Amino acid sequence: MRHFLTLADFTKEEILEMIALARQIKAETKRKEFVPYLENQTLAMIFEKSSTRTRVSFEVGIYQLGGIGLFLGKNDIQLGRGEPMKDTARVVSRMCDMVMIRTFEQSKLEEFAAYSRVPVINGLTDQYHPVQLMADYLTMIEFGKEKDPIIAYVGDGNNMAHSWLMLAGKLGFTLRIATPKGYEPDAAVVAQAQEFAKTSGAKIELLNDPKEAVKEADVVTTDTWISMGQEEEKEKRIKDFAGFTVDSEMMRLAKEDAIFLHCLPAYRGYEVSEEVFEAHADEIFTEAENRLHAQKGIMVWLDRKRRS
Repeated sequence: MRHFLTLADFTKEEILEMIALARQIKAETKRKEFVPYLENQTLAMIFEKSSTRTRVSFEVGIYQLGGIGLFLGKNDIQLGRGEPMKDTARVVSRMCDMVMIRTFEQSKLEEFAAYSRVPVINGLTDQYHPVQLMADYLTMIEFGKEKDPIIAYVGDGNNMAHSWLMLAGKLGFTLRIATPKGYEPDAAVVAQAQEFAKTSGAKIELLNDPKEAVKEADVVTTDTWISMGQEEEKEKRIKDFAGFTVDSEMMRLAKEDAIFLHCLPAYRGYEVSEEVFEAHADEIFTEAENRLHAQKGIMVWLDRKRRS
């Protein structure tokens, strides 16, 4: 049985298998062919962090695959009253076929998976957001940006930056991460990605100049500067991230046909300008839709591995 906790756990071939499944299932969905790959299965969806895209995409996804999604907010189950994560895992995994968790600490997710009898999917933690990266890569393919791309990530060295590092390390493309000083990605995550790069041929650069990162890039991407739980740091972060807004001037440094991605929600005037966001809205909202299709590919892949 396999879990989907971080992209570090998969080979390049396995990641591409999931992407291929996602593309197949998306094509079927567009033809209104809803194949019941997960017929009568139940997906438990545990949310300690709220979300629009994660909730809708997983709930619609399991329904379209022939199963049912069970929403479990932190106040709906005993986790909110102090039940140990391992006990919740042992109960829920005896009643459901798969579990998605959106939480804070990666360690809590890993503890749940260690005690679970069924596959567990990382819907987001403070350290990684791997389902988003699968949607992002699917979007890159659809816009013709998967062949030896240069990716520029501009912003905070957060869970999105960490997940881009894992994807680059595994698939072998060029990744430039530009952050303000003091906001670099976790050194251990960078080291792990660089270790993967020895095999994949990935080129990973950590910079403090966003313009240098964006120059001749095929894909420019960013994320909010103030994530959930960082609201008290808002004023300091806005000051520290001055010059890191992806605006039209910055995008002109990328290739003429470069695409722009954002995992949403987007705060115009901060990490991205209104003009850039609206100019690249098709890419951004295709990316958002692809959460649905990428996650269906992940769920079907995990189910097949469990049965094999």
